[in-house]
Amino acid sequence: MSGTGLRAERGSRAGKGDDARGGRAETDAPRKAGSLIHQPENLLLPAFSCLAPGDRARFRASRHNPFFPNLTVCFFLFFFLVPSVLSLPFPRLLRSVFSPAPHLPFSFRGLQISSLANSSWTRTDCLGWLGELQPYTWRNESDTIRFLKPWSRGTFSDQQWEQLQHTFLVYRSSFTRDIWEFLKRLHAELPLEIQGSAGCELLQGNTSESFLRAAFQGRDVLSFQGMSWVSAPDAPPWVQEVCKVINLDQGTKETVHWLLHDICPELVRGLLQTGKSELEKQVKPEAWLSSGPSPGPGHLLLVCHVSGFYPKPVRVMWMRGEQEEPGTRQGDVMPNADSTWYLRVTLDVAAGEAAGLSCRVKHSSLGDQDIILYWAAIKISRDSPHHTYLSGLQDLRALALRI
Repeated sequence: MSGTGLRAERGSRAGKGDDARGGRAETDAPRKAGSLIHQPENLLLPAFSCLAPGDRARFRASRHNPFFPNLTVCFFLFFFLVPSVLSLPFPRLLRSVFSPAPHLPFSFRGLQISSLANSSWTRTDCLGWLGELQPYTWRNESDTIRFLKPWSRGTFSDQQWEQLQHTFLVYRSSFTRDIWEFLKRLHAELPLEIQGSAGCELLQGNTSESFLRAAFQGRDVLSFQGMSWVSAPDAPPWVQEVCKVINLDQGTKETVHWLLHDICPELVRGLLQTGKSELEKQVKPEAWLSSGPSPGPGHLLLVCHVSGFYPKPVRVMWMRGEQEEPGTRQGDVMPNADSTWYLRVTLDVAAGEAAGLSCRVKHSSLGDQDIILYWAAIKISRDSPHHTYLSGLQDLRALALRI
């Protein structure tokens, strides 16, 4: 599908075409190299909001000139301008709808972290996550996106990715310039951080939900909801003024809405096809019990270890009978070297109450066959580095001693 075809499709979805907004005539004439940023009709229009106000006036004379750059749109554009320059042919769309995909829901998140230490040091790093997998990264010192998976290119061609790389370079240089102008107006103190997150989640029934949020110094400041930029409830007063200004830009709002609610779901469907084998991978966990440092006189710290599982979501509980034991504490799910995961779950319990406790592990790879390990303690000499042996009884049949 040509760029003109994309424009016509977008116009029919949004109810307004470029001609309706600005009276510009459509054309399929070849474009000169390096002229992308001078042609707002080529669907790179959102990127212009990242340029300095003087630059915007040259190609958007009919629109207002905001008193500061549209930084929130900049956050969003890093990963979600992808579909605006990469068209999806109609047969590919049909395949994405009818081809089997990994179990839903499934989400895509584009993240940006910009750190500013002083007037001469600025760093911006970006990541792209599909569920718990990271297909993309774009480090500050690189001019290109790095594809971390064999299927990261999805259904887009090399030529389309080259066009995308150029767009991102324009965006990054504009963002760095604009952020300093923004900070001057706020009289903000350094160092500081700005974060952006945008994405969508595919749901059952061919539906999706989308989001876009921005944070300043770790504090949520605004989001995109429906067709408007909305200040966060506890955001500083200046954020409301920001929202008033960027909400005047109807064209950009329509583009953002289109990218979030139409294009992002199609992008995810394409990645779910190319990454299907890895996304559907299932690896069963191994589990064992141990004791941790004593939390106090007469108490035991029971530890349930679960390792080697994939995908990441897992539920591990200390149980007494069929009831989850209060006081269960779960650590962070940590990566193993082989791309599987590890989790440690503990329980502080009086020594006389440990009997009858069990650790239950639920994971998608196990189906309805949960792993159940029963605790049993056997006293040994205090000269030993361990004061207890731990035995695990799995599925009520196998007893294994663990030191």
